[in-house]
Amino acid sequence: MPTSLLLATPLMACSMAVTAPLTTGDLVAEMVDLDRLSRFPDPAYRTVQFSSHDRASVAPYAPGWYANSDGFGGEETPNFLEVIEPPNDDGIGRYLMAEVEGPGAIVRTWSAAIAGEVAVYLDHSDEPLYQGPAEAFLMRMYDEWARQVGLPEEGPPGGFQQAWSCYFPVPFAQAMRIEWTGRVRDIHFYHIEVRQYAAGTEVRTFSPSDLRTHQTAIERVRTMLRSPETQWPIQGRQAHIAVEVDPGSRAEALKLEGSQSIVKLTLKLEAARPDRALRQTILRAFFDGAPQPQVEAPLGDFFGSGPGVSPFDSALTTVTADGTMTCRLPMPFRRECTVDIENLGPEPVRVTGEAWVRDHEWANGRSLHLHAKWRVDHGLTAGGGHHAFDVPFLTARGRGVYVGTAVMLLNPCGVPTPGGNWWGEGDEKVWVDDDAFPSLFGTGSEDYFNYAWSDPALFDCAYCGQPLNSGPGNRGFVSNYRWHVLDALPFASRIDFYMELLHHSVTPGFTYGRLVYFYAEPGVRDAHRPITQADVSGGLELPEAWEPVAAGQARGAIFFQAEDAVAAGAANVEVIEGSLWSRGKALVWTPATEGETLRLTARVDEPGRYQLVLTTARQPNSGRVEVSLDGTTWGPVLDLHEPFHTKLWNDFLSTPDGPTMELEAGEHTITLTSRGKSADSGSTRIGLDFFWLLPHRR
Repeated sequence: MPTSLLLATPLMACSMAVTAPLTTGDLVAEMVDLDRLSRFPDPAYRTVQFSSHDRASVAPYAPGWYANSDGFGGEETPNFLEVIEPPNDDGIGRYLMAEVEGPGAIVRTWSAAIAGEVAVYLDHSDEPLYQGPAEAFLMRMYDEWARQVGLPEEGPPGGFQQAWSCYFPVPFAQAMRIEWTGRVRDIHFYHIEVRQYAAGTEVRTFSPSDLRTHQTAIERVRTMLRSPETQWPIQGRQAHIAVEVDPGSRAEALKLEGSQSIVKLTLKLEAARPDRALRQTILRAFFDGAPQPQVEAPLGDFFGSGPGVSPFDSALTTVTADGTMTCRLPMPFRRECTVDIENLGPEPVRVTGEAWVRDHEWANGRSLHLHAKWRVDHGLTAGGGHHAFDVPFLTARGRGVYVGTAVMLLNPCGVPTPGGNWWGEGDEKVWVDDDAFPSLFGTGSEDYFNYAWSDPALFDCAYCGQPLNSGPGNRGFVSNYRWHVLDALPFASRIDFYMELLHHSVTPGFTYGRLVYFYAEPGVRDAHRPITQADVSGGLELPEAWEPVAAGQARGAIFFQAEDAVAAGAANVEVIEGSLWSRGKALVWTPATEGETLRLTARVDEPGRYQLVLTTARQPNSGRVEVSLDGTTWGPVLDLHEPFHTKLWNDFLSTPDGPTMELEAGEHTITLTSRGKSADSGSTRIGLDFFWLLPHRR
């Protein structure tokens, strides 16, 4: 984003009610103060993002709008605000990453990888607050400050450092400037999100000593962020919910009157097919007599779990393995609230739970209603080139605060690896108020959701997660969430949120479901349309009898179906069927004893060097297995236990001498040896869908 554009954007007027300077401690406290999200912020601010997005992207329908050179290195136009010093003979230059005049705060940083160094200057100081490795600052900022003042580093991600991002706030009173020094031909992915407060807002500039000054508050917040379900205090009167809803029927689940706020909502659904019913049972909430619901979403998707039950624990929502789903987003109202349930499925459902309710003083001009709107598109053709397009998430006119995004996808691509079946090369593009260019313009969908490199692994953090990815790679059912709490997006008059759909492969039959969470004043207008029967009937089944495609990272691969490669009459073996498996079938071996073996055969027509890859079923009742090829052990020992899901996972194996081995033409023997089970698993079961030989690429 050009500096001139950023600084020319008008800010919302600052309320004079706030007189004490904002401190690091205040901003840290905001990270767990969800009530603040339901009020228009005071003091007012806007949130902007500096990123390494491709500078060829200038405007919709202009050439380069879907350009994707966003930090890999060697871009024609450097991915920065400006070139301060051009590259010297060693290729090292100095570049401006971010610059803000006036009071503000850094509220989020992220990187997938970045070489070089950054220098961070606050309040026009000649001495940098931080000067050192760029990656350490962007991904582990809290640890940098902790080391400076002699406090322990944070350790595993989950508190301020979540996935590949960091949310520890860095306020400044007058200005902020970040410079990068490095080789522009090297990788340099970055996001830097900043709050800009209106002129005159008093802010106390950050110092690393703030970690000691606010140590008690910091530890409290970090504890809450690491374990929201058990550490988040909720107080209020309980209102019980219990409704049974027949197919095609609608029932009132909750009716409240007076000026109140639902501060916690917990629901559980019972049905013959809960995975389908969670999508086909619609939750609606009407506040203050609204003729159309402010909240309208499939029950499971509203909590970020879809399709089916995908356990995770986050700041705003939690889903447990038994199907109990909790939302901690406050739902204030001035006069009344009605919550109802509609069953668009073919079987009856029962929904039970509780709402925790507190008295609420509605403040005209500040109090906001919660909106949670789900929409879906089935049958899309995803891809690159002319197949790329911007998927509309939210178009709204009025005043409010954007606080969260969740996506629920069906990606039927046949390529079995992230390189080839990755759906999320596209960027978030968010226009706020009078933006001529988006306030947020990202570098990839996974980067928006705070991870990187199209990683198929499941994870959950307080503000971001990937609780579902059925695989292999990023194929199948996928869900991601991102909560905007410290980096909420206030809008004074309008917001337009799009996520570019840019896929590695041309993939027909793509389903794109998404849910946006925002607060808004009565009278807001948005482009939401009611959920239909067709919306919730599609996208619930994987295509049958798919086969892996030798493309992407699997280019040139020779695939072998496990059920075809096992000898007839092998002991303790069965073949199971289902749409998750290649050709609709998978091999399941349940060894009776540790050390038991199972042999598979594979024929190679062309001699050469190959890597052995197994596409295994990761399940709650899976065991451990060791693999050898023609007597050579390929490691490591694989633990196939997955706590909550059944998913396909690619295991790229290696010999002691490297990832490939010379194979002659002819038949070869793969031997599986049971290595028992992990402490968390209840079985030695080994599921194998297919295995492959990947030729060495010189």
